[in-house]
Amino acid sequence: MMSGRCAACKNQRRRCPSDCIFAPYFPANDPQRFASVHRIYGGSNVGKMLQQIPPYLREQAANTLYYEAQCRIRNPVYGCVGVISKLSQEISNTEIALSQIETQIDCHKNQVQQAKAESKFNVLSTIEAESNFDVLQGQSSSATEFHMPSQLKWFNKNSDFQ
Repeated sequence: MMSGRCAACKNQRRRCPSDCIFAPYFPANDPQRFASVHRIYGGSNVGKMLQQIPPYLREQAANTLYYEAQCRIRNPVYGCVGVISKLSQEISNTEIALSQIETQIDCHKNQVQQAKAESKFNVLSTIEAESNFDVLQGQSSSATEFHMPSQLKWFNKNSDFQ
């Protein structure tokens, strides 16, 4: 059965008053939460901070103090700044990767558009070539029926020369 003392009062081995500033934010079933905050900030400092802010912000402040204490315990030199710096670097790396991928997508889109344009050009060239071939075929059939004009008498003379 849980005793009536919060984790802060248990840690400090004192009686927990009914209006204890710590009780709502440091419950008895999570003693490590207060131990972390106490280790970094000190119990009386945490109590003073909680009393100086409006009641509606106290839960958020207690959560923030706990998070910052955990970060400082894990990384005594950088604490939260180390986490923020690491996340900022990850964001920067992700933005660079995203930019590279967008560039690759644009290149692929351009290649597809170019391939489509070349395909259309090839189809148009084939159609144009076929129409030109039809015209040439029409001309070549008339070329087989070509008669030498009379202006080429010199050719005929040479042929007589033989």
